[in-house]
Amino acid sequence: MHSNPDNSLARADLPALWRWIEGPTWIVAAAIYGGWLALTWYHHALPWWLVLPLGGWLIGWHGSLQHEIIHGHPTRRQWANAALAMAPVALWLPYPLYRSRHLSHHATPHLTEPLGDTESFYVEPERWRRLGPVHRALLRVHNTLAGRLLLGPALTMLAFWREEGARLIRGEPGCVQIWATHAVLTALVLVWVLVVCGIPLWAYVMLYVYPGTAVILLRSYTEHRPAADQSQRTVIVEAGPLMRLLFLGNNFHALHHERPGIAWYDLPRVYRAERQRVLAENGGFLFAGYGDIVRRFLWRVKDSPLHPGPAGQYQ
Repeated sequence: MHSNPDNSLARADLPALWRWIEGPTWIVAAAIYGGWLALTWYHHALPWWLVLPLGGWLIGWHGSLQHEIIHGHPTRRQWANAALAMAPVALWLPYPLYRSRHLSHHATPHLTEPLGDTESFYVEPERWRRLGPVHRALLRVHNTLAGRLLLGPALTMLAFWREEGARLIRGEPGCVQIWATHAVLTALVLVWVLVVCGIPLWAYVMLYVYPGTAVILLRSYTEHRPAADQSQRTVIVEAGPLMRLLFLGNNFHALHHERPGIAWYDLPRVYRAERQRVLAENGGFLFAGYGDIVRRFLWRVKDSPLHPGPAGQYQ
């Protein structure tokens, strides 16, 4: 457990011990896992229209917690952090693979470029030329917010499984162990969900997993753009307190990429102090909140799924 050396503007109002143990992150973790256990236990006592937003929130919030843990919180011990993050309540994504892909995303000098960024949603020109008109139209729809939320979870899972299946077939080191461990942990989650709580698998997928993945895709929808200058490719979303809590400060994405070690509860204070500089450096890539994003892009394509090419090829 540790204080954060990346944050020179750490909140002085937090008690020293509370900061040292990263208390806010532990409270969030307890709320997520406690909330998930309670919601699944009382699943049959609640109407589906209430379970869906609550289930989606908790699965999406868990994804935000995993993201925070990837960046070294709330302890200095990777094994302890991994233990806190490993429960696959979303079923489809092994935490070690998420971690390796996300750290690669942070390390790349080629943000958004599909051949260099493990989290790119764009397509390189050579692949685009091979796609048929239906596939191209699907990718354009996927670049509307409605398409990203409704189709995105299925497309994201299928693309991930296709890629990971190919790695398993090639026998890449570590793949079998990761997926075997994930299978055991997923089985434990499903014993609780299906056997103890009596929730049908289809209901858990449609009321928890699918909307929860959509919540994560809402966060990532505008996180990056293919600007010529890499420093201008990462967004700031000036979200309200509720959405900042849901995404654990990851709406301040440009600041997070600049200093990924800053704890989520410190990001708002650091951003307020450095707002003018951050926005100058990211080229004013800014949204007033997630409502602003919904108004602009719910039914409108935000940009082309065809990536315009490496920075040196921009016109």
